[in-house]
Amino acid sequence: MRIGVRSATVLAPASAAGLMMFVWPLLVRVEPQSMQHGPDAPFVFIGILPVLIVVVLAELSEGGMDSKALALLGVLSAVNAALRPLGAGTAGIETVFFLLVLSGRVFGAGFGFVLGCTSLFASALLTAGVGPWLPFQMMCSAWIGMGAGLLPRRVTGRAEIAMLVGYGIVVAYLFGFLMNLWFWPFITGAEVPYHDGHISYVPGDPVGENLHRFAVFTLLTSTAGWDTGRAITNTVAILLLGPAVLATLRRASRRASFGVLPTFGSGDLPAAAPHLTRR
Repeated sequence: MRIGVRSATVLAPASAAGLMMFVWPLLVRVEPQSMQHGPDAPFVFIGILPVLIVVVLAELSEGGMDSKALALLGVLSAVNAALRPLGAGTAGIETVFFLLVLSGRVFGAGFGFVLGCTSLFASALLTAGVGPWLPFQMMCSAWIGMGAGLLPRRVTGRAEIAMLVGYGIVVAYLFGFLMNLWFWPFITGAEVPYHDGHISYVPGDPVGENLHRFAVFTLLTSTAGWDTGRAITNTVAILLLGPAVLATLRRASRRASFGVLPTFGSGDLPAAAPHLTRR
């Protein structure tokens, strides 16, 4: 299911607005606080919901989704929600992303975007993981699913698995990078043996200097552990389960005839209804 003009028109500004969710503290002066995104997270979450509805409506209007695709979206969201507690992020073990990558690859960018949001939302309800971090997790996961749908379509076979493994590794680190950025500007007291003694956000400092501190913060706190564990999980899952899951999803897509429009002609009338006029 290829992304259409209407879907792209929705996804592009939605992604730009989502990126601003993460980077706005770098562009204005904010003071560190214990509440972090607590006051604004509900409004961010409320803002994401209509975006999902608009994306689905755009896909429906362009033939990218139909009732069967929506049903499959619900099934995959439920499966992802059930998979996530198996790792729950312990030591970076995240079992939710490999299926998201494979589903986005098969069903397209719009489907992957919505699946990323619904999967994280459903899993948060299942694991009592609802908090100010949830809308940011949903947005990151939406980008992962959308990006998988935008990968080159002509790559097949072993090359496709290798491409998806590489993509899974990259998004594992990007997810950790962005999820650190959502709270980093609001924390204080991150002290390390560093050139200025800390790796905390400094209100009013140039963006480049704050990004430098943030890069060091991410490298020291999550890259070697959580992010690498997530990358290893994605790699192992895609290598072991990728070919079988891709084949299953593609078989489901063919049987559901996603993207195939029905045609009717004079030969389609049943023989048991001779009184119907043929046109």
